[in-house]
Amino acid sequence: MTARKKGPEKGLELKTSIAEQIIEGLREFTEALENEEVVSERFTCRKFELDIKPQSFDPEKVKETRKLLRASQTVFALFLGVSVRAVRSWEQGRQEPSPIACRFMDEIQRNPAYWRLRFRESVVAK
Repeated sequence: MTARKKGPEKGLELKTSIAEQIIEGLREFTEALENEEVVSERFTCRKFELDIKPQSFDPEKVKETRKLLRASQTVFALFLGVSVRAVRSWEQGRQEPSPIACRFMDEIQRNPAYWRLRFRESVVAK
């Protein structure tokens, strides 16, 4: 992929590669830093944040998530990387899942078809 840039002579177009454009942009950025310029005044700057705080999972929501994968408590625990005792205590309401377990279950809830496929791909015949 190339971009075209007008050359110094009448209407001549020079091909510049993406790599050359990146290098030129980095040179300009370096120059701005060396000259102690306010970078945001010379370049477009954007700040992004991820809104991925996990939702809480009550016992029914844990069971619902496990059933989306059509898994037993034992297999679900293996898939999440936790103990069977942990899954059982979540489903019985004796303990709340950790934030990382909640994030994983959020992802399963958002796209169960993908995770069922990943789940099946993880099965190894012995």
